Amino acid sequence: MKKIYPFLFFIICLNITWHYCFGQQAIPQPVKLSLEEANRLSKLPLHCMQVEYPNKLNQTLEDESFLKGPKALHPAFYGCFDWHSSVHGHWMLVSLLREFPDLEDTELIRKKLSQNISKENIEQEVAYFHMPQNSSFERTYGWAWILKLAEELLKWDDPLARELEGNLQPLTDLMVEKYIDFLPKLIYPIRVGEHSNIAFGLSLAFDYALIADQKQLTELIRERAYHWFGQDRDCPMGWEPSGFDFLSPCFQELDIMRKVMPADDFLVWLEAFMPDLENPDFTLDPGEVSDRTDGKLVHLDGLNFSRAWVLYGLITSFPEQYGHLTGIANEHVMYSLPS
Repeated sequence: MKKIYPFLFFIICLNITWHYCFGQQAIPQPVKLSLEEANRLSKLPLHCMQVEYPNKLNQTLEDESFLKGPKALHPAFYGCFDWHSSVHGHWMLVSLLREFPDLEDTELIRKKLSQNISKENIEQEVAYFHMPQNSSFERTYGWAWILKLAEELLKWDDPLARELEGNLQPLTDLMVEKYIDFLPKLIYPIRVGEHSNIAFGLSLAFDYALIADQKQLTELIRERAYHWFGQDRDCPMGWEPSGFDFLSPCFQELDIMRKVMPADDFLVWLEAFMPDLENPDFTLDPGEVSDRTDGKLVHLDGLNFSRAWVLYGLITSFPEQYGHLTGIANEHVMYSLPS
């Protein structure tokens, strides 16, 4: 299960249905998730969201009294191998329910979401973070996915969404507080291709902050992004990917700057940051996966999905300038989607 599950959230993010056209030239349509594929994908988090083992806790123990099982520590998010995978598994199911009301297992999904994201369970999740040794737990990747889940609930027009949103709110508020406390302390950006990539953490948090009208968080993320990335030039795509990447450091930086900058300023910045992207002949090969049974090597499937996610966002915002990248995004998806 672990070898493919953590990257399926990117597939849902690729469910983009727009058809891009400008002038007389049609741009290829991005990959669209079908109901059949949505049913297949939903079964993965549905199966594991209440399965306690195998599990990777990433726990700091003060003494033997802290040694407990996953469900005792994390009654809401104990399944699907680790905490952040459980969180984005719940997000995936909410997203699928919102996009596909006729999903096969709708009633079972709704039942399990309600069981896991209960008021009592979230209170215990909050209490875990308040223990001094857990203050940096899942920073900032897991924090970002809590906010992504909260964002999805805000966008879902359903009575269950209001119930879950209310139950999750104390943890959502805590994640906002943690971002506001942590970001000013981080002197240097974290430019890696795995969980701690700060641009990715900023990007998901920014999406939530906008929809939730969290002005302080919105402006802090904008300020930090400008501070860390505003003067960057010539991102070395030739150095990517690293062997275990599921995020592209260059593309993640592109994505957050697209969100925080005015459009005209962003286009100037991107021309300096990744000048080759605007070339109609630009090429980029998907990350090659040699062994999908290896939990780290299969990260490269996640890289392909996350690259496509960023490219589709860029194309949506700037179809005239970057619509030619749709084929590259589609190629990345199709390399890894059949797996």
